[in-house]
Amino acid sequence: MNHRIYDFQQWLKEQDTSIGFLTSSDNIFYLSGFRSDPHERLLAVAVFPEGEPFLVCPQMEKADARRSGWNHEILGYTDIENPWELIQEAVKKRGVSVKKAAVEKEHLNVERYEMLQHIFAGPIFVSAEEKLRSLRMIKDEKELKIIREAVKWADFAVETGVSEIAEGKTELDVLASIEYELKKAGINEMAFSTMVLTGTNGASPHGNPGKTKIKRGDLVLFDLGVVYEGYCSDITRTVAFGDLSDKQIEIYETVLKAETAAIEACRPGATCAELDLTARNIISDKGYGSYFPHRLGHGLGISVHEYPSLTETNSLVLKPGMVFTIEPGIYVPDVAGVRIEDDILVTENGCEVLTSFPKSLQYIK
Repeated sequence: MNHRIYDFQQWLKEQDTSIGFLTSSDNIFYLSGFRSDPHERLLAVAVFPEGEPFLVCPQMEKADARRSGWNHEILGYTDIENPWELIQEAVKKRGVSVKKAAVEKEHLNVERYEMLQHIFAGPIFVSAEEKLRSLRMIKDEKELKIIREAVKWADFAVETGVSEIAEGKTELDVLASIEYELKKAGINEMAFSTMVLTGTNGASPHGNPGKTKIKRGDLVLFDLGVVYEGYCSDITRTVAFGDLSDKQIEIYETVLKAETAAIEACRPGATCAELDLTARNIISDKGYGSYFPHRLGHGLGISVHEYPSLTETNSLVLKPGMVFTIEPGIYVPDVAGVRIEDDILVTENGCEVLTSFPKSLQYIK
């Protein structure tokens, strides 16, 4: 049995919980090694304090689940079978009376909650999220090796995008070139919808690329990441196409100073709040505090957004093995938007910046 399931089992014992029933693809991948998006169909893993866990998946994915390395029972079901009946029987076969069940309350929908209530005769439900977040927050060497590869492809993607900048090209033109080159290289999944935003469009932190054409005097913002062997990367760079105004340059240099200072403050024993405030205070002192509307960063791993959350109110202490983003930004409507984002690993003595694409202001001629 793998150590991740063992650690989760020990927690179930400590909580006097009969079963852990997980339904999110990311947590199932973390515990089982099986990565799948079954759409509306049920995908689940059941873990018990004692006894063999089981995986539930569509019958057509059963062979894939086995190839992923899962060597415990698999309940495969067809589209005309009721998977809940199979689950009820599998739990009964193990002699388990479910009085208390740990579930992902933030993920479990009402229909499935009601089905669990029915097949287990009204158990108490507790949240499994906090424990799973703490387990996933510290990456092991195998995970770090994969994340480093994911980051390399993110650097490659930004480099590709910058090389495609030309007057008259649209945001979508450049975006298409990035994803085409990645797919040619064997990367078939992005961590989230790729963003290429030019000019004032960059002042929307989560803007949607469209047919806006790049013109001289624009800042062009790239925010993207890839999925590599189940793990995500996430990078943002902002570059200049032609000459910039003094205001645009000031905004860029302020964001770069804030990001650099936050990275320098990153070490074991520091808190998420300290990092956020380090960057936020620099931006506020320059008069742009109200134009930095989001947290400093977020955890990174199987999910592109996972724990920890780097906010000014989070007193969580940093530990070696944590991986997260640091990504301050300034977004001034009708002027410019700048964000600079790196992927950071907390080490024993400080931190390592995993992303490597240059951050000094680049002018594309």
